[in-house]
Amino acid sequence: MIDTGDTAWLLVSAALVMLMTPGLALFYGGMVRSRSVLNVMMLTFVCLAVVGVVWLLYGYSLAFGDSLGGFVGDLRFAGLHGAGAKLVGPAGHQVPLLAFAAFQLMFAVITVALLVGAVAERARFWPWLVFVVGWVTLVYLPLAHWVFAFDGFSGPGMAGGWLVNKLHALDFAGGTAVEVNSGAAAVALALVVGRRHGWPRQPVRPHNLPFVMLGAGLLWFGWFGFNAGSALAANGVAATSFVNTTVAAGTGVLGWLVIEQARDGKPTTLGAASGAVAGLVGITPGCGYVEPLGAAAIGLVAGVVCSLAIGLKYKLGLDDSLDVLAVHGIGGFAGLLLVGLFATKGANDAGADGLFYGGGLDQLWRQAVAAVAALGYSLAVTFVLAWIIHRALGLRADRESELDGIDEAEHAESAYDLAVLPSRRGTGAEQGVR
Repeated sequence: MIDTGDTAWLLVSAALVMLMTPGLALFYGGMVRSRSVLNVMMLTFVCLAVVGVVWLLYGYSLAFGDSLGGFVGDLRFAGLHGAGAKLVGPAGHQVPLLAFAAFQLMFAVITVALLVGAVAERARFWPWLVFVVGWVTLVYLPLAHWVFAFDGFSGPGMAGGWLVNKLHALDFAGGTAVEVNSGAAAVALALVVGRRHGWPRQPVRPHNLPFVMLGAGLLWFGWFGFNAGSALAANGVAATSFVNTTVAAGTGVLGWLVIEQARDGKPTTLGAASGAVAGLVGITPGCGYVEPLGAAAIGLVAGVVCSLAIGLKYKLGLDDSLDVLAVHGIGGFAGLLLVGLFATKGANDAGADGLFYGGGLDQLWRQAVAAVAALGYSLAVTFVLAWIIHRALGLRADRESELDGIDEAEHAESAYDLAVLPSRRGTGAEQGVR
């Protein structure tokens, strides 16, 4: 029997997570220069189209099919064949497989879209689409299988991924497959594509901070579906995740702004938006395993750590344009480790007790292994894939296109038409103005 309440919540959550991608497009678009905003938004938005096709053809199957050695699933669900009649989930909380597939599709979309921030203002459109297909196939789908595919979830006797079933790492909503994964991949992409011309000598200022604030608000809104929807049921764990999500985002804002005030002397709107995202990233792996006070602590730590990490790219000479490593990679890594401290069975019987709740170091080392495994795999495979595509197709725009405006070069458009048409003489109003 289908649980209609759980199904409704899962579909709403899928829609919320889908909204995160256009929200990310606004968030990223506002942070770049006006001559690059359309390209950045296009690279982000098109992930919805490309990943959707991949997910239909084989993506869901590789992520959630019967496991091949704990690494990746088989092709039994290719084309989502027969999925319309299949239910997934434990007895009493079963939902249509298609509802679950739609929810997980949005995770895949937003994860690869995050990588746009690493190559903003210098990536070509069509080579990027090829990269998206390759990266989702070779990097995201295996990692999603490792952490999201529980034994027996998609069918009796079906095995799942090694991180969740063998290592028993706790990752409620994607600290490994989404956050650490995207941060590591951003480093690899930035290394292959190289620095923007003039960086870091020439300052790059956000051209539209209202875009950034609106995008951050949409990301925060969508994150309720991202985290609470991962309960896959309209229950107490979903409610805990929902509350933890907003608490951590709030303390993330405060932590970031305190560091910004101490370092720069002023709190900024960009800092507030970035702090909210940092708090949301930090709580993602533990949102269903910690209590609200623990979530507040995790969000605060994430806001502080991510704000301090922004300076790393200058020390390393790594032009990660929009700080994917600092916010998502380091924020996700910290969040995974903090689960080993703050997790408690009082929040979720399916979890474990962390160090602060009498569980010792057992869960902490499991979290550390999961984080390092995701980081290492993503960094290595992304670097090789990006290098091949860059050599074969030219992932980066040429110097002239980058300096003159990649929007015009790649899309023959500009975001803002500021040309003033000459007015006709003769009206009294016009003469008055003159």
